[in-house]
Amino acid sequence: QVQLVESGGGLVQPGGSLRLSCAASGITFNRYAMGWYRQVPGKQRELVATITTTLSTIYADTVKGRFTISRDNAKNTVYLQMNSLKLEDTALYYCNRLPNVLWGQGTQVTVSS
Repeated sequence: QVQLVESGGGLVQPGGSLRLSCAASGITFNRYAMGWYRQVPGKQRELVATITTTLSTIYADTVKGRFTISRDNAKNTVYLQMNSLKLEDTALYYCNRLPNVLWGQGTQVTVSS
């Protein structure tokens, strides 16, 4: 059974940092690219970072230079290091493989002063 469990979200001030983690099970983790997505109410889910099986990374322009995606295949875990957080980064963050499978619950990131 596929399971994606995101963690590490929280409340942070503008300019602060957070590190998100996503533990995957039920998939052959090292065979797939993984992505971090975010969604705010009333808007479509946005892909913000991708890491391939060869560790190439791709970022949305909105997070480039501030966010870093990484993976640990031994732990079936993907990470998102978020620095220099902005108010507009507030969202529910999800991970998923590409192509997507069943979504997890996500982890809330709130950037507020």
